[in-house]
Amino acid sequence: RKNTKRVPSFRKLLRTSQIKLDNKLKNKQYKQKSAAKKYRKEQKKLREAVRDAISRKPFPLEGCKKKQVARKHEEEEEDALPLDMMDEDDLKLIEDLAQKASFLTRDLSSNEPVHVKKRKHESVIEKYEKVPRRMQTEPEKELIHLLPIKDKSGIIPQAVEKPVANVADDEEEDTEEMEAAEEFGEEPLPVLTPEEMAAQRRQKLQERKVHIAALASAILSEPDNNIKKLKELRAMLMEQDPNVAVVVRKLVMVSLMELFKDITPSYKIRPLTEAEKATKVKKETQKLREFEEGLVSQYKFYLENLEQTIKDWKQRKLKKSNVISLKAYKGLAEIAVKCLCELLVALPHFNFHNNIIVLIVPLMNDPSKMISELCFEAVKKLFKQDKLGYASLGVVKVISGLVRGRNYDVRPEVLKVFLHLRIKEVELQKDSEDIAPKKKFMTYKEKRKNLSRMQRKWKKAEEKLERELLEAEASESKEKKLKLHTETLNIVFLTYFRILKKAQKSPLLPAVLEGLAKFAHLINVEFFDDLLIVLHSLIASGGLSYRESLHCILSAFHILSGQGDVLNIDPMKFYTHLYKTLFSLHAGRTNEDIGIVLQCLDVMFAKRRKQVSQQRALAFLKRLSTLALHVLPNSSVGLLATNRIFMQMFPKMDLLLDNESQGSGVYLPELDEPEHCNAQNTALWELHLLQRHYHPTVQKFAAHLIAGAPTEGSGALSLDFSQRSATELFEAYCMKGMTFNPPVASVTARRKDTFSQRDSFVDEELNKQLQQHVSETAVHKSLDFAKHLKESSLS
Repeated sequence: RKNTKRVPSFRKLLRTSQIKLDNKLKNKQYKQKSAAKKYRKEQKKLREAVRDAISRKPFPLEGCKKKQVARKHEEEEEDALPLDMMDEDDLKLIEDLAQKASFLTRDLSSNEPVHVKKRKHESVIEKYEKVPRRMQTEPEKELIHLLPIKDKSGIIPQAVEKPVANVADDEEEDTEEMEAAEEFGEEPLPVLTPEEMAAQRRQKLQERKVHIAALASAILSEPDNNIKKLKELRAMLMEQDPNVAVVVRKLVMVSLMELFKDITPSYKIRPLTEAEKATKVKKETQKLREFEEGLVSQYKFYLENLEQTIKDWKQRKLKKSNVISLKAYKGLAEIAVKCLCELLVALPHFNFHNNIIVLIVPLMNDPSKMISELCFEAVKKLFKQDKLGYASLGVVKVISGLVRGRNYDVRPEVLKVFLHLRIKEVELQKDSEDIAPKKKFMTYKEKRKNLSRMQRKWKKAEEKLERELLEAEASESKEKKLKLHTETLNIVFLTYFRILKKAQKSPLLPAVLEGLAKFAHLINVEFFDDLLIVLHSLIASGGLSYRESLHCILSAFHILSGQGDVLNIDPMKFYTHLYKTLFSLHAGRTNEDIGIVLQCLDVMFAKRRKQVSQQRALAFLKRLSTLALHVLPNSSVGLLATNRIFMQMFPKMDLLLDNESQGSGVYLPELDEPEHCNAQNTALWELHLLQRHYHPTVQKFAAHLIAGAPTEGSGALSLDFSQRSATELFEAYCMKGMTFNPPVASVTARRKDTFSQRDSFVDEELNKQLQQHVSETAVHKSLDFAKHLKESSLS
């Protein structure tokens, strides 16, 4: 008979808890053990009964023969029967019978066997030796207990050996039976062609897509009533069809991510207390509670599925079903990371956001470039849109722990993410200004003293309304925001200082110096002296690259330009180092470092012009003009823009535009000290070369500087150049895309322009000649007409 027992569906198995399944398995194993134990006990009892029956049977022994001989002697004496009276055949038959233990040798008057008395006196060893031996290799035979037989000697149990079949034969028979049953129950699948298989796969995939779309649209239309369908949709993450499993799981991941972004409320859902669960509430409130509870649980399970997918890929693990290959797991892991990044940015206020941060931050250091870039972009977006500071604080804490836990062996991009924090000097100053004393409501004494009874009543209602409005706004106070920003910066600086102290040769040092350059103005004044000493020692050690040393200089001057104005520190050594290393720049790979140089010059001269001497400014002006000849056009534009600021900001910079020397001494360009190189005794002859530069913008700036950098008049620059900083001009004229700014006209276009100009010139000449010819003919006609009139009048 065919087995009609139904296999439980996958949905039913999902509803069954793991504890229930474990209990069912334990009960089944206990029943099997009990049945086996009971069967062993019965077999043991049966074997003991058979042994007892065998031991009670008579055995032929030598004593029987002796007893028979003695009895013969007695008979001979009594009867005196001579043996010679018996035939030889009869005598031989009797002797043969005497050899056999039959009923003739038994004492028929007693019910006991012949040798019972003797067997009682036998020792235990002899009794054991008389037990028939069995071979060890012989398998133990199982007996089937039958009805006993009763005779004069007593009850004799009956048993039959159970036939033992070969195990291998049984297994072969079982497999044959199973194969026959499968052949009988299921017909063999037809062999499909590749085209048919592709069409079948497309059909299955289309069915899954329609099902996913139906579930998603139902959830979006009524989230409160269809929250249970989230579970059904999430169950499709365990798709078992190997043909469509990868695509279906990816589609379900993305669909669930979009659903949670749409139906998630704008507040964090907290678990209910026991007292709240015990109280009776309205149907609407109970419905809302059930929706929130179901949403949080499904969201949690969804995040766990994404985490498990990433872990399986990281640990190179496969499920037992092997539905998805190891290569396909990478694609699933990438989709899971994308979903987590989207949720990190879209739902910073919702539950489990810190869990997502803990998952995403370590992936920033992942060897896979695609996954690490996805995580970098997500964290950057989170920093830029985080206005309150809660999410930023959580990310910074995890990054700091990751850097310390990995012993500073992380990618530099992990620390460069700190540069996108929304913590600036302007915002902090604005926050501190906005922190005004909270609006104080009038006390009861003040009301009684200053207001009448009716005014007090109105005042009370007005204050109540204001309180409700403040609660409805639910806006974070400026003090809280400032406190969060302060805590975030403390962790950032703690990370930076640890690296400066313990890992100065780490590849993280450039990122640390860049971060210090950005946030140095927010450091506490107490650390300024120590930090400047550390920065100078790093520069003096000579182990830094040129870009790293520029970051050190920029950090030092950011410190001194902010709260460091109150400190009496001479940064001459930083000026000297920058002046000495300017000629390390060229049109090659160091051209990009000029952007940092322009920032350093802006902080060193524009923001500290009162502390800069004229000799130092003249020396830098001359060296920057010389450097402009050796770099790319965008760098030349930036350097000339900086020289323009020097000439407008510092007096007597036009000395370098005159050929006559001022003062004593000779200009020493090879000297590394800007204060003592006698820059006032030279001239800016480089501007005449730059005036013939192939780039038109460089030509304009060179001509502007030769004219003395006027702010108005014929030599002044246009607003497009004069209102932009040197760094902006450097980036605007960058040639990274292998494009020329402004674009150069092609040869054909220039030929067309010349031909068009020539044609226009010819047309103008023809028009002039035609107009002249028309005017001359008109004069002749007018003269002929006048002459004709005159002749007619005379006639």
